[in-house]
Amino acid sequence: MKFKVLLFALSCLPFVANSAENKVHEKVLDNGLKILIKEDHRSPVVVTQVWYKVGSSYEPNGITGISHMLEHMMFKGTEKYPAGEFSKIIAENGGNENAFTGRDYTAYFQTLEKSRLEVSFKLEADRMRNLKLLSEELVKELEVVTEERRMRTDDKPRSKTYEHFMAMTFANSPYKNPVIGWPDDIAAYKVDDLNQWYQRWYAPNNATLVVVGDIEPKAVFALAEKYFADLKASEIKPLKPQVEIEQYGVRKMTMKLPAKLPYLVMGYKVPVLNTLEDKSEAYALEVLAGILDGGNSARLSTNLVRGKQIAVSAGASYSLASRLADLFSFDATPAEGKTVEDVEKALKAEIKELQTNLVSDEELQRIKAQVLASAVYERDSNFYQAMLLGMMETVGIGWQEVDHYVENINKITAEQVREVARKYLVEDKLNVAYLDPQPITEQPKAASIAGARHAN
Repeated sequence: MKFKVLLFALSCLPFVANSAENKVHEKVLDNGLKILIKEDHRSPVVVTQVWYKVGSSYEPNGITGISHMLEHMMFKGTEKYPAGEFSKIIAENGGNENAFTGRDYTAYFQTLEKSRLEVSFKLEADRMRNLKLLSEELVKELEVVTEERRMRTDDKPRSKTYEHFMAMTFANSPYKNPVIGWPDDIAAYKVDDLNQWYQRWYAPNNATLVVVGDIEPKAVFALAEKYFADLKASEIKPLKPQVEIEQYGVRKMTMKLPAKLPYLVMGYKVPVLNTLEDKSEAYALEVLAGILDGGNSARLSTNLVRGKQIAVSAGASYSLASRLADLFSFDATPAEGKTVEDVEKALKAEIKELQTNLVSDEELQRIKAQVLASAVYERDSNFYQAMLLGMMETVGIGWQEVDHYVENINKITAEQVREVARKYLVEDKLNVAYLDPQPITEQPKAASIAGARHAN
């Protein structure tokens, strides 16, 4: 579960991408594969990422989590490279690799010394179209995913509360389902389900290859042509519209789970870049999130945690880079002697203050300065630069928007911040979940299963 402010998470690449020597090179192969390349010659390392336009928000009921399950199975081999060979070859070449699944994408990545780039392309091109799905491998990986779900969600009361909060909040948006899937759906996966999902979405014309590092663009394009150009495209039918229905009043729920502390999650339905005509509103919501939860000097930490001492922790988050309309979220843990209702009241008071009074120029400039400071700090990561390009392209915003992020943040005024607070953080769009802690009974811990991979 994540309650982090994307205000900082999206800021590293714009700072560096605006310079001539760091421009992004783009090419689309005849089979539809989009290739994005960015040079960074500070170290002899290259990061490669393959992004597929498929994630949990693409999944119908009954097979929730299948994108994540397929991510695991993508390491189970092809005719050319049997199960385990992919990771073994990368390790033998001094690299590291993994994958992650989100609501709107699935991505696979490797970090290698620059002379080993061909190894990555050879392996990724092979499994893009030649994955060999076996029943015995699925049985093994079902145990891994079931254990992963237990460790990340079922045994964590806050995570489980958030999962049910999302299921309550969204009536028909696919964001209501967890990325890892619901337990009964996971237990019922068949090889045929995975094969159909693989054949439907894993194709060059549904993928973006991103390469960042100490490379020369022409040589990388030529290498990509060598390994990816002959892969056959598929007919990718567009998804049906999945627009969340109107909400007409507050929705609340209480989760009674074994836990040490109470917990509160709040969320307002808000638009994102993909769903807005006036894109500045998304950037104003980003700034609003930063004002509330942009470091130790932000309002929630200053007022609720250190000031009034109502909460031991309090956060706010917003992601403008979702494929579908999303949430402006809050979460908090009450301080000793305080209740979730006390914290909810305090959070609403902070919102009311932003809806009533303009943010001072000093506070607004401090938030914008933090964006630039974060940009300077985080530009050291080739992986992160690649991730931003891949994510923005895959969700449908376009990688070019990355270049304009800091510029667009700097344009936001105090009046725009107040306006989006008034327009979107309204009671009739509010969703609330309370964690009511129940007594904890000690249970023996199951041994973790080796082989579990990272998934968002």
